[in-house]
Formats: sequence, C-alpha cells, structure tokens
Amino acid sequence: MARVEMVMPKMGESIMEGTVLKWLKQVGDTIEQDESVLEVATDKVDTEVPAIHAGVLQQILVEEGQVVAVGAPIAIIETDAAAASNGQAPAAEAAPVAVEAEAAQVAEQVPFVPNAAAASAAASGGSQLGEAQPGRFYSPLVLNIAREEGISMADLERLPGTGQGGRVTKKDILDFVANRGQEPAQAAPAAAAPVAQVAAPAPQATAAVAAPAAAAQPAAATAPASKPAPSVSGNQELIEMDRMRKMIAQRMVDSKRISPHVTSFVEADVTNIVQWREKHKDAYKKREGENLTYTPILVQAIVKAIQDFPNINVSVDGDYIIKKRDINIGLAVALPSGNLIVPVIHNADQLNLNGLSKRVNDLANRARQNKLKPEDLANGTYTVSNVGSFGNVMGTPIIMQPQVAIMALGAIKKKPAVIETPQGDLIGIRHFMFLSHSYDHRVVDGSLGGMFVRRVADYLEQFDPNTTI
Repeated sequence: MARVEMVMPKMGESIMEGTVLKWLKQVGDTIEQDESVLEVATDKVDTEVPAIHAGVLQQILVEEGQVVAVGAPIAIIETDAAAASNGQAPAAEAAPVAVEAEAAQVAEQVPFVPNAAAASAAASGGSQLGEAQPGRFYSPLVLNIAREEGISMADLERLPGTGQGGRVTKKDILDFVANRGQEPAQAAPAAAAPVAQVAAPAPQATAAVAAPAAAAQPAAATAPASKPAPSVSGNQELIEMDRMRKMIAQRMVDSKRISPHVTSFVEADVTNIVQWREKHKDAYKKREGENLTYTPILVQAIVKAIQDFPNINVSVDGDYIIKKRDINIGLAVALPSGNLIVPVIHNADQLNLNGLSKRVNDLANRARQNKLKPEDLANGTYTVSNVGSFGNVMGTPIIMQPQVAIMALGAIKKKPAVIETPQGDLIGIRHFMFLSHSYDHRVVDGSLGGMFVRRVADYLEQFDPNTTI
C-alpha cells in the first residue's frame, strides 16, 4: 500500500484559500477516483472537491470550518501500491513518513477557524491598533481601501488581521474605518464576556435584542460561539445570516459605496417575441428536452447593444478605465435558499440563439443545484437581472462590482396601444416590458446610459418573427 496526500485544489484565478464546509467521507471510507470527498467554500462559490486517487481515506488533516491555503494538504489517501509497482517499493514505503511529517507541519500552520479568530481579534480590540507587524502581505483591495480612507502604512501594520496567518482582510479594514472615530473605552465588557458566555448566555442574547448598538462592543465577539436565542418577549427572533447572505450584504454595500448609481427606464413592445416564443416553445421542448425562455432573446439584444456601445463593457481601476474585449453576461439567479448568485455566460457574442438558450438553462439549473464551478462565476462584464420572474414590472438593480452597469428586465404585460398602419392609427392589444438600466455615473453619463437601454429596446422591438432556432 502507498499513501498520497490530497491537497486544496486551485479553484479559479485570484482564489488563494478555501473554507472546508463539510467532509463527505470519513476516515476508513473507500473512495473512487473523481468521487467527491468534501465541500469547500471560496469567496465566489461553494463546490465539491473530488479525489484524484482511488483508495481509502486514512487521515483528515483539517477540520470543518477551517480556512486552508491552495496547495496545502487536507487529507491522506491510502492507495493500492500494486497498480504502481515498478521495483521502487522501498522508496514508496519511506514516502509516507515524509508525507505525514510534512502534513503535520503544515497542519500546525494552517488550522484557522474564522469565527474563533474573529472573536479573538475583536475581544482584543479588533477595530483598534495593536503592535506593528511589518513585512505582512496586503492584498491590492486592502491597499486601495487604505489609500482611499487615508490610513497610513504604519497604522495598517498595527491593524489586527483575521485572515490566513493574521492577514488583514477587507472586513478587518472596513471595520476599522467604521469604528475609527469611536472611543476605545469598552475594554471592561470584554473581560466579563467569557463569564457571561459560560454562566448566563441568555442575558447576553437579550441585551443584543434590546440594544442593537451593543453589537459594536468587543463583548459581542463571543456571539458566534453559541446560537442566538429568541427574544424573551417572543415578538422577535434572531436569525444569523448564512455565509452567502453575509457575502451578498457586504458586496451590495460596497457597490453602493463605490459607484454613484443612476437608473434609466425604457418600455419596449415585445409582442413579436411573445408570439414567436408561443409558436416555437413546444417544438423546442420536444427537440431539446428543455424550455425555451425569453432570457436568451433578451441577452442577445443586450449583446448587440454592447457591440454598438462598447464603453458600457468596462470597469474602473483608480483613474483608469479598462475596456473589455470579451462580452461576458452575468445572469442573476435566485436560489431555493432565498440567496442570489450570478453565473456568467462567457463570450456571449459568439453564441447563436440556440447556444444562448442552452447556456442559460445549464447555468440556471446548476446554480439551483449548487453545482456551479468557480470559473462559472468569474470575469463577468455586464449583468442581467430578471425581476419580471417575480411579477415585478421594473426595478433599480445594484451594479456587480467591478462592472459599471446592470439591466433589470420587468414582467411582460398586455396593454392597449396605438398601432400605426398605412391606413391610419388603430388601437390594439400589445405586450410591453420595462427595461431598467442602472449604471455607474463615474464613467457612464446619462446620454450613454440612456442610449444603451434604448438600443436594447430597439433590438427587441425589431425582432424578426421568422427567426429560426
């Protein structure tokens, strides 16, 4: 028998670590090659990690909830050495000792429980400055925030970090910015927090309900250690956000802070599209085994408009505008949990209507089944949100950073309308849809933002009823 180490795989560009959510296999279980062994969460997606070798799971090196760097060992798998026997049995026999020693050494460096680390940092004054830690690595995002908020490098080096190896995360520096002006006179409750946690957790939860402002105090750092209790009165209930909801909340706040949002509205006559879909949807379902929706038609119109107005397909980096050559359309998908995720149709301009339909259905289905891969969520350049699927006629969507625009598609409604004919104007029943276009006023002015959404409406109204799919 031989032992091989299973490492944290690289799950996309810029992803340097992942959080172990759940082990799907236990020590002693037999594992087939490519069989899922554990679930891992990154800042982009939750995904299952398959085994690259078949064998028996001999040792788990990291516990659930720990953050692990890409490339670090996470488990030891015992494989059948007979298949790899080539006269080097002694070397293979010596390898496990080295692997086990190295894995133990890495395990001492890697084990990191986010909640515990955050509680420790907060209990010691998470929003205050501690001892200087020169030579520490800082991500470009953290450095950009520090520059924008006027935080000196000396202050940054003294800021406690809750990331891997004490690294300062975006949340750390934003918390520091938010609490920078507050007096550090709340150290006493921190000392009493362990006693309150062990002896009387209920009053602590009650205090959180009665005085939400207390959440800023260091004592509140002990809250993640136990589940919040319902309020004593029974009129309120405390529900902790799950990991994805926390991420969505932070990114939405960041987007509103970064981009000055402006929204333009246009109403489009989509009668030709409605009639065309009614004519072809049954045959398409029978032929392809999947539904023909309005979304691919709407995405195709947006792609054409982006080709006409390429300055919508950009991002901002400081004083520079980055124009994207690829047209990658993100689709906001509501999950059964109530959360939202945005998978991306890469190179949407290279797909015909049938290709777009298949990509839309595939991404939506895998999103709802939690089977998206990190690359499915990366490099979007423009985003579409279908608020009409919830019966809403229009909305004001929030931009997905670092993009500069997003479009919301409203519900299709029948309305009486004036129809121009060679014989004169008539009143008829038509199908209309509102398009809501939110854009970043730093780089997209009202003329460009308004002309873009108008061009999308033009393409929808000019849809050819003889289109084949």
